Amino acid sequence: MWSCLLLGVLSLVPSSLACSGCSGSAGYVEHVRHVKRMQPSAINATYGPTRALEWGQLNFLHTTDTHGWLEGHLKEANYGADWGDFVTFSTRFKHQAGNMGVDLLVVDTGDLHDGAGLSDATTPDGEISMKIFDQVDYDLLTIGNHELYLADIAYQALNEISTYWGDKYLTSNVQILNQQTGEWQYIGKTQRYFTTQHGLRVMAFGVLFDFTGNTNVTKVIPAKTMVTQSWFQDALNCPEPIDVFVVLGHNPARGGNTGSTFPIILDAIRAVHPNTPIQFLGGHSHIRDFAVFDSSSTSLESGRYCETLGWLSMSGFDATNSGFNGIVPGPAGVPNPTRKATQNSTLPFVYSRRYLDWNRRTLEYHAATWYDQSFDYNNGLAATAEITKYRQQLNLSAVYGCVPQDYCMTCAPFNSSGNIFPLLSEALAETVVNESRNDIPRYVIANTGSVRFDMYKGPFTYDDQFIVSPFTDIFLYVPEVPYALASSLLGSLNNAGASQKRNLGVMPVERDICVDPPLGQLGVRHEEQHVSPRITRRQVIDLVPGYTTSDDFGVDGDDTVHSSIPHYEIPDFFQGEGGFDENSQPDIVDIVFVDFIESDVLAILGSNYTSDDVSYYIDADFTTRDYLPLYVKNSEVFQAGLPNCTVT
Repeated sequence: MWSCLLLGVLSLVPSSLACSGCSGSAGYVEHVRHVKRMQPSAINATYGPTRALEWGQLNFLHTTDTHGWLEGHLKEANYGADWGDFVTFSTRFKHQAGNMGVDLLVVDTGDLHDGAGLSDATTPDGEISMKIFDQVDYDLLTIGNHELYLADIAYQALNEISTYWGDKYLTSNVQILNQQTGEWQYIGKTQRYFTTQHGLRVMAFGVLFDFTGNTNVTKVIPAKTMVTQSWFQDALNCPEPIDVFVVLGHNPARGGNTGSTFPIILDAIRAVHPNTPIQFLGGHSHIRDFAVFDSSSTSLESGRYCETLGWLSMSGFDATNSGFNGIVPGPAGVPNPTRKATQNSTLPFVYSRRYLDWNRRTLEYHAATWYDQSFDYNNGLAATAEITKYRQQLNLSAVYGCVPQDYCMTCAPFNSSGNIFPLLSEALAETVVNESRNDIPRYVIANTGSVRFDMYKGPFTYDDQFIVSPFTDIFLYVPEVPYALASSLLGSLNNAGASQKRNLGVMPVERDICVDPPLGQLGVRHEEQHVSPRITRRQVIDLVPGYTTSDDFGVDGDDTVHSSIPHYEIPDFFQGEGGFDENSQPDIVDIVFVDFIESDVLAILGSNYTSDDVSYYIDADFTTRDYLPLYVKNSEVFQAGLPNCTVT
């Protein structure tokens, strides 16, 4: 039988060989204190958390789906911290864990670019942002689907990400073609067996959902196949004791119809280890979520875009069930987790989870201790300075226009004036134009999944070009389609639920889950009641819109209380209509569409149309990343607010 420590070496071997082998406050909220803005144009939150985190014997700080947002959200107060703030915060928390006699693992579950200029304005994506990302002292990481769309990015994951992080980077079901040998190899390690600072013996895996939109130089092994492979079975049956399994995954936190493969992993582990704790940490669906699988297995997902920092803690380890040699039953002087995963659990394990807003006020509040109220460390300040420098070098703050109001993706009805898609439909109609065919009316079809974020009132910058529409999908067209057929295409695409592979592969549409806050949180009055030696005071706070999460533990997971944000459903596709005569109906129409839905379009148009009828509408260089900035630069409405355009 293979040793657990030796199993990790197998991921270095070509797959043909590898597979045949083996709540009181720790500080106080000072709402009037001036908090430094880490990026020059960032806005800080007006209020923050009022409850200390619950520290257990094993704790996790979790990031996922950062998508290059390392500068933070410069126009949103809830999420204004930058990556340097997180560098400082995670460093401080590791120190605090050591002082408390408990373990802290800092983990990330993939998707590192396709979302902001700092990651996407370079060739290849991530050339600069990865250097900044790497300054957090992660313990475990795994790969996301956005690392696999393009061959050069996939090899970047192999040659840079995996090389830098070594055995901490887990890609249990993702392989890449070795360019020298022509054989398949794992991008990272298949698993990691290690012992924490306080004696917990951990077996960790990193599993991507069953993604099918990857470049052909990579291979995603379905989870049902992976759990039967010899290396996985050897890992489950290794002779060394395992106190806890940690399963990272670019995978939705819960099972059911989400497309998550976590339940498959759970069942495979439970067949060998029926009671051992299994902690899943997920991602991909861009939501805050916490799911309970059984009495010693839970799953956390921590949002997207540097909006959320996930916290999970658990206790219940002692000398009878583990090698844990830290504080039993839990650290003193701070709240400890008290909730069992299931009401009828007879096991000793208890849990807590929290979703932290990504802003300075939140991070300072939780990092403060009775012996140290300061925050910044030199490593965090250096990361912040690098972000500022690189943003300047990339000219990300260059202003293209002035957005007159907020336009959101889902907080307003799809065809309303506050929704972004009517604006983008107009932009498609006015900018996606082949001058040689300008006399022929055109439908320009794009998918809503290619639009990744809202537009906020204020300057529209080069950075916003990547934030709103980061992908580089090319516009193709089928010429001179009969109007009767062309005019029904959009409805047919939406009714058919056509390909969403640009957005999520085979997964459901990404969305935020916003539910009504609990009754005690409605209104604008919020009381702070601190259990601490300091004076308890009450303060009236106007709640701002934000996450209001409901999960398997209830509605108290959000670290900061917010009012709810409305959520309206949106279709899969939208279109612009250009060149039409208001007074007459054309006989023929050009059908223009983004390249990756070609097969869907042809299937609906019918057997009279083939790929021979498809060609570039403009050229291969004009993409979905280009039409919106072009529209902004040429729109009187968006130019009217210059040069004195402000966020408020």
